[in-house]
Amino acid sequence: MDPLILHRSLSRLKRPPKLPLSPPPPPPFQTLSTKPTHHHNNNRLACTIRAFQNQQTQPALQDDEDSAYGEVDKIIGSRALEGGTGMEYLIQWKDGHAPSWVPQDFIAKDVVAEYETPWWTAAKKADETALKQLVEADDERDIDAVDNDGRTALLFVSGLGSEGCVRILAEAGANLNHRDNSGGFTALHMAAGYVKPGVVKVLLELGADADVEDDRGLTPLDLAKQILSVTPKGNPMQFARRLGLESVIRNLEEAVFEYAEVQEIMEKRGKGDQVEYLVKWKDGGDNEWVKARLIGEDLVMDYEAGLEYGVAEGVLGKRMGDDGKQEYLVKWTDIDEATWEPEENVDPDLIKEFEDGLVPGEVQISESNGPEPSRC
Repeated sequence: MDPLILHRSLSRLKRPPKLPLSPPPPPPFQTLSTKPTHHHNNNRLACTIRAFQNQQTQPALQDDEDSAYGEVDKIIGSRALEGGTGMEYLIQWKDGHAPSWVPQDFIAKDVVAEYETPWWTAAKKADETALKQLVEADDERDIDAVDNDGRTALLFVSGLGSEGCVRILAEAGANLNHRDNSGGFTALHMAAGYVKPGVVKVLLELGADADVEDDRGLTPLDLAKQILSVTPKGNPMQFARRLGLESVIRNLEEAVFEYAEVQEIMEKRGKGDQVEYLVKWKDGGDNEWVKARLIGEDLVMDYEAGLEYGVAEGVLGKRMGDDGKQEYLVKWTDIDEATWEPEENVDPDLIKEFEDGLVPGEVQISESNGPEPSRC
């Protein structure tokens, strides 16, 4: 960034004699323009340093007249306040003082605009080249810088559907799960709400959390389903939108249910590609209707074949069955009598727990006239 032009009468501001008890309220909301802002050189870079300079890096100012002034060189870094409620900027001083952090409200708007306009212009236009140059610049710019709504560049480029910009910001360390202050939306909410299935897929691949809720308690999946429910059917003008929403929902469903363990399939509804199963989760979550393609094929086949499922409490023993395959004696939570089950019908975690409890070299064997009826 080129050195900022200083107007001497504006860049040397006297420190107030007393500290304010609290900073003044933030300025009214202003939407950043997507067009570059032009400034007059005679009204640039005025920064009220007051006493907000970082005391760890900025030597205490003396009371004499000369040291009561600071001449601004330029902004060399930024960071978002906790909770995304505002920004601070690292000021480089011309008088030799160490750089110090100053809250946005105490820096002239022209100074901030000179530093921030290129960043927000690149984000709001999803300009990969410009964004990459700014990310790679040798400064301390916060990748998670926020605007007045607490939104980061990642939220903007996600809503615009730029997979390239999303990757640039993610690789630079952007917070994939940042929630803004105007609804609690994340980048996934933005991509889902603006129907950008490609960005949804990229964010999920990069590790974005699909379970984060907005201020209304909606996950990105809930939001996409809500939008789809009010998008007219049979309208040619809405056909592409519905397809996009269905793709968004499919990607999010796969992420949400990828690691969830089904304990039992309880009911079935729908036909063809719309078949769904009411599943009971192992973690105790509420029963939920899930698309057939998101459930393990073995569970679906067992349900369709009418096989019964039971909840195992533990493994009590093992033996070699008549067919030469390993069997385990399983204790059930819903019946008193333990039964011998083939290995494939027993939870691997229960088998491991049982095997870990055996004395080395010991094998537990129980005689039987044959295996009991199978209970999965």
